[in-house]
Amino acid sequence: MRHSPRRRSRGRWAIAAALSLFAVLAAGGCGYPAGVDGDLTDGWATIGAPTGFTPAAQTCHLANFSTAGARATYEVVGCKLKHRTETVYVGTYPSPAADADEPPAPGSAAARAAYQTCDRKTTEYVGAPWRNARLWVGVTQPTAAAWAGGARWFRCEVLVSSSIEDDGGLVQRVGTLRDALKDPKSPLLLTCYTALLDRAGEIASMPSVPCDTKHNSEFVGVWNAGNRGYPKTAKDWDEFHEGCRGLIASYVGVPNDADLKYRAGVISLPGGDDVWALGDRYVRCYLWVDGANLTTSLKGKGPKGAPVQYQ
Repeated sequence: MRHSPRRRSRGRWAIAAALSLFAVLAAGGCGYPAGVDGDLTDGWATIGAPTGFTPAAQTCHLANFSTAGARATYEVVGCKLKHRTETVYVGTYPSPAADADEPPAPGSAAARAAYQTCDRKTTEYVGAPWRNARLWVGVTQPTAAAWAGGARWFRCEVLVSSSIEDDGGLVQRVGTLRDALKDPKSPLLLTCYTALLDRAGEIASMPSVPCDTKHNSEFVGVWNAGNRGYPKTAKDWDEFHEGCRGLIASYVGVPNDADLKYRAGVISLPGGDDVWALGDRYVRCYLWVDGANLTTSLKGKGPKGAPVQYQ
């Protein structure tokens, strides 16, 4: 649309008038109004350095977990509403990681240190060792763009899994996980299960059941695999089973001898190889009595009760 000549001339007049006023003020020297010194730059407030986005701890979120947390997907909701993840703690990467041009790479020293911090902070937050429950812990860090802008934070996220398997689905839940494991009867705690086998004899699934109903497996504790690599071969798994078998003996109250191999099986469940690379060398261990239908927990039952409570 063409502008009318009248509007164009008025615009030129307004600009010319402003230039004339400055010319008069500049020529007069002492003719500035009170409080005006003629310096157009000294009255502006100094613009502060830009600050990046930093997430908050003890908050719940709608979005799924991600290793890189973009500002656009940061959706905080009240924990009383349905949500997927909960931020336990927010830390800051120290030097030398903070001096790098990019966020810490998976498996790097800085990534392992952040995960170890989140491991410890999550146990404090939920009130008991989180690996004794259907919980999973992950670390979220800034995107590459946010890192370039100065962001150096990392978030410790805790999530609830629908099953004990590492690839179990994540649960949308209501309510905070703060102190959730202080209750010895928390429904999140690992207890008794019915291990279902596939045609190859491998465990296909392990649905949770109350320990006073029929079951064939039971959580006995967490074994630390130390400096061992992630299990890949049958020999590797034998070492893991042997470590868990020691926990079974202590849990039930029986000798850890050759007879135990014939009296009770073992299920060893480490985390994924991704968290293994971060230093998470812990393995969840389960007693497994193939073909039996236990109707009570075997904890502390001793030699005569291992396993006798089945139908």
